[in-house]
Amino acid sequence: MNTLKQGDKVPDFTVNNQDGNPVSLSDYKGKKLIVFFYPKASTPGCTAEACNLTDNYAELQKQGFEILGVSADSEKRQTNFKNKYNFPFPLLADEDKGVINAFGVWGNKKFMGKEYDGIHRKTFLVNEDGVVEHVIDKVKTKDHAAQILELV
Repeated sequence: MNTLKQGDKVPDFTVNNQDGNPVSLSDYKGKKLIVFFYPKASTPGCTAEACNLTDNYAELQKQGFEILGVSADSEKRQTNFKNKYNFPFPLLADEDKGVINAFGVWGNKKFMGKEYDGIHRKTFLVNEDGVVEHVIDKVKTKDHAAQILELV
Protein backbone atom coordinates (compact mmCIF):
# COMPACT_ATOMS: atom_id res chain seq x y z
CA MET A 1 0.00 0.00 0.00
CA ASN A 2 1.64 3.23 -1.19
CA THR A 3 -0.38 5.91 0.58
CA LEU A 4 -0.21 9.54 -0.55
CA LYS A 5 1.75 11.64 1.93
CA GLN A 6 1.99 15.31 2.83
CA GLY A 7 3.46 17.17 -0.15
CA ASP A 8 2.32 14.59 -2.76
CA LYS A 9 0.33 15.77 -5.78
CA VAL A 10 -3.01 13.97 -6.00
CA PRO A 11 -3.36 12.24 -9.38
CA ASP A 12 -6.39 13.45 -11.31
CA PHE A 13 -9.33 11.07 -11.17
CA THR A 14 -12.85 10.80 -12.47
CA VAL A 15 -15.42 8.55 -10.82
CA ASN A 16 -19.21 8.64 -10.57
CA ASN A 17 -20.97 10.08 -7.57
CA GLN A 18 -24.08 8.61 -5.98
CA ASP A 19 -26.25 9.97 -8.83
CA GLY A 20 -24.09 8.52 -11.61
CA ASN A 21 -22.55 11.91 -12.47
CA PRO A 22 -18.79 12.01 -13.06
CA VAL A 23 -16.71 13.85 -10.46
CA SER A 24 -13.07 14.75 -11.14
CA LEU A 25 -10.32 16.17 -8.98
CA SER A 26 -10.01 18.94 -11.58
CA ASP A 27 -13.59 20.04 -10.69
CA TYR A 28 -12.10 21.30 -7.41
CA LYS A 29 -9.10 23.17 -8.81
CA GLY A 30 -8.59 26.33 -6.78
CA LYS A 31 -10.55 24.92 -3.83
CA LYS A 32 -9.46 23.17 -0.64
CA LEU A 33 -10.77 19.65 -0.44
CA ILE A 34 -11.41 17.09 2.29
CA VAL A 35 -11.35 13.57 0.80
CA PHE A 36 -12.44 11.01 3.37
CA PHE A 37 -12.31 7.28 2.70
CA TYR A 38 -14.61 4.95 4.59
CA PRO A 39 -14.98 1.16 4.46
CA LYS A 40 -18.73 0.73 3.89
CA ALA A 41 -21.78 2.96 3.57
CA SER A 42 -24.43 2.75 6.31
CA THR A 43 -22.21 0.97 8.84
CA PRO A 44 -22.03 2.48 12.35
CA GLY A 45 -18.52 3.99 12.17
CA CYS A 46 -18.96 5.34 8.66
CA THR A 47 -22.33 6.81 9.55
CA ALA A 48 -20.90 8.50 12.66
CA GLU A 49 -18.01 9.96 10.63
CA ALA A 50 -20.16 11.29 7.77
CA CYS A 51 -22.79 12.67 10.18
CA ASN A 52 -20.09 14.46 12.19
CA LEU A 53 -18.79 16.09 9.00
CA THR A 54 -22.37 17.04 8.09
CA ASP A 55 -23.00 18.57 11.54
CA ASN A 56 -19.87 20.72 11.06
CA TYR A 57 -20.29 21.34 7.33
CA ALA A 58 -20.94 25.09 7.64
CA GLU A 59 -17.75 25.58 9.69
CA LEU A 60 -15.69 23.45 7.27
CA GLN A 61 -17.05 25.47 4.35
CA LYS A 62 -16.24 28.70 6.21
CA GLN A 63 -12.64 27.43 6.29
CA GLY A 64 -12.88 27.06 2.50
CA PHE A 65 -13.29 23.28 2.25
CA GLU A 66 -15.35 21.16 -0.09
CA ILE A 67 -15.89 17.52 0.95
CA LEU A 68 -15.85 14.23 -0.95
CA GLY A 69 -16.66 10.88 0.65
CA VAL A 70 -15.25 7.78 -1.07
CA SER A 71 -15.89 4.06 -0.70
CA ALA A 72 -16.14 1.07 -3.01
CA ASP A 73 -19.93 0.92 -2.60
CA SER A 74 -22.27 1.00 -5.59
CA GLU A 75 -24.02 4.19 -6.73
CA LYS A 76 -27.29 2.81 -5.38
CA ARG A 77 -25.82 2.12 -1.94
CA GLN A 78 -24.19 5.57 -1.87
CA THR A 79 -27.50 7.18 -2.90
CA ASN A 80 -29.34 5.40 -0.08
CA PHE A 81 -26.65 6.43 2.44
CA LYS A 82 -26.64 10.08 1.30
CA ASN A 83 -30.43 10.37 1.22
CA LYS A 84 -30.99 8.65 4.57
CA TYR A 85 -28.76 11.15 6.39
CA ASN A 86 -29.08 14.18 4.05
CA PHE A 87 -25.34 14.55 3.52
CA PRO A 88 -24.60 17.91 1.85
CA PHE A 89 -21.54 16.54 -0.01
CA PRO A 90 -21.13 13.97 -2.81
CA LEU A 91 -20.29 10.34 -2.13
CA LEU A 92 -18.14 8.70 -4.78
CA ALA A 93 -18.97 5.15 -5.85
CA ASP A 94 -15.45 3.90 -6.52
CA GLU A 95 -16.36 0.32 -7.35
CA ASP A 96 -13.26 -0.27 -9.51
CA LYS A 97 -11.10 1.27 -6.74
CA GLY A 98 -9.34 3.76 -9.05
CA VAL A 99 -9.44 6.61 -6.53
CA ILE A 100 -8.93 4.26 -3.57
CA ASN A 101 -5.75 2.89 -5.18
CA ALA A 102 -4.57 6.35 -6.33
CA PHE A 103 -4.64 7.52 -2.69
CA GLY A 104 -3.25 4.19 -1.48
CA VAL A 105 -5.92 3.38 1.10
CA TRP A 106 -6.64 -0.22 0.02
CA GLY A 107 -4.73 -2.90 1.86
CA ASN A 108 -4.49 -5.54 4.52
CA LYS A 109 -6.66 -5.03 7.57
CA LYS A 110 -7.18 -6.96 10.79
CA PHE A 111 -10.47 -7.17 12.62
CA MET A 112 -11.37 -9.55 15.43
CA GLY A 113 -8.45 -11.83 14.60
CA LYS A 114 -9.24 -12.04 10.89
CA GLU A 115 -7.11 -10.57 8.12
CA TYR A 116 -8.63 -9.29 4.90
CA ASP A 117 -8.17 -6.61 2.25
CA GLY A 118 -10.26 -3.49 2.57
CA ILE A 119 -10.37 0.29 2.68
CA HIS A 120 -8.41 1.98 5.44
CA ARG A 121 -10.33 4.83 7.04
CA LYS A 122 -8.19 7.86 6.21
CA THR A 123 -8.78 11.50 5.40
CA PHE A 124 -6.70 13.71 3.13
CA LEU A 125 -6.72 17.51 3.20
CA VAL A 126 -5.84 18.72 -0.28
CA ASN A 127 -4.91 22.32 -1.07
CA GLU A 128 -6.04 24.52 -3.97
CA ASP A 129 -3.24 23.15 -6.18
CA GLY A 130 -4.15 19.49 -5.64
CA VAL A 131 -1.34 18.79 -3.17
CA VAL A 132 -1.87 16.80 0.05
CA GLU A 133 -1.41 19.12 3.04
CA HIS A 134 -2.40 16.67 5.80
CA VAL A 135 -3.23 12.99 6.17
CA ILE A 136 -5.34 11.87 9.13
CA ASP A 137 -4.53 8.20 9.74
CA LYS A 138 -6.38 7.72 13.01
CA VAL A 139 -9.84 9.07 12.31
CA LYS A 140 -12.09 9.69 15.31
CA THR A 141 -15.43 8.95 13.69
CA LYS A 142 -17.55 10.85 16.23
CA ASP A 143 -15.23 13.88 16.35
CA HIS A 144 -13.69 13.99 12.89
CA ALA A 145 -14.47 17.62 12.03
CA ALA A 146 -12.59 18.76 15.15
CA GLN A 147 -9.55 16.74 14.01
CA ILE A 148 -9.67 18.54 10.66
CA LEU A 149 -10.26 22.00 12.12
CA GLU A 150 -7.25 21.57 14.47
CA LEU A 151 -5.04 21.32 11.37
CA VAL A 152 -6.24 24.47 9.58
